[in-house]
Amino acid sequence: MSGVEATARIRAVADGRGGTALPLLTGEGPLALRRTRSAGPQEAHVTLVGAMSAPLGGDRLAVEAVVEPGAVLRVGSAAATVSLPGGTGERAHYDVRLTVGEGAELHWLPEPLIAAGGSDLRMTTTVELAPGARLVLREEQILGRAGEQPGRLTTRLTVRLDGRPLLDQELSFGPDVPGWPGSAVLHTHRAAGQLLLVDPEYADKPLSARILSADPAEGEAVLTPLAGPAALVTAVAPDGLRVRRLLSASVAP
Repeated sequence: MSGVEATARIRAVADGRGGTALPLLTGEGPLALRRTRSAGPQEAHVTLVGAMSAPLGGDRLAVEAVVEPGAVLRVGSAAATVSLPGGTGERAHYDVRLTVGEGAELHWLPEPLIAAGGSDLRMTTTVELAPGARLVLREEQILGRAGEQPGRLTTRLTVRLDGRPLLDQELSFGPDVPGWPGSAVLHTHRAAGQLLLVDPEYADKPLSARILSADPAEGEAVLTPLAGPAALVTAVAPDGLRVRRLLSASVAP
């Protein structure tokens, strides 16, 4: 039995009155999109709502968002995404493809991804940024639900600015992944997170590299400037709540 194939699509455009319109907002299967109240008049706010349990083994899900020049889009999710085992034993795939135009701004802030026991998920996030684009992107991974061993999870984040590589990183956790619970990777922690910030202002005023937290009980975090107008905050902690605190306190997006 094959899994579910579904794609959700968002297109945000400047409406000519200082706001952002959504001429395309459509979802399939477990991926439902809802326009929700925004924090300000300029931006559009979209919430991804899980219409059914997903991703399951064998599923192939995708979310595509295009932010046209001058538009401001904020995307979140109503709840955490839980990767679950399916009846076929196949790997699930979840692909996120984001495009941000010149002078546009995207805040991509989903709730955490939880790798439940027995699951196997590969998630890829690909971002194309035009010159002058702004991006705030958060990813959080939680390895297993309470009291269970985690499933297998591989995530890859690839970001290009004006066609040139800005960031390309891959993380793998769970059964059969060498070294992931070792002291050089997560050790006793079971949650990880990344916050990527891209802003043209960083070209003249780059953020400085610094250790944000070195407390094993509360979590560890570091801020790293990238070779471009960008910075990456990486955090690991005993649980998702502590990871969120570290990322939220790291900078003011």
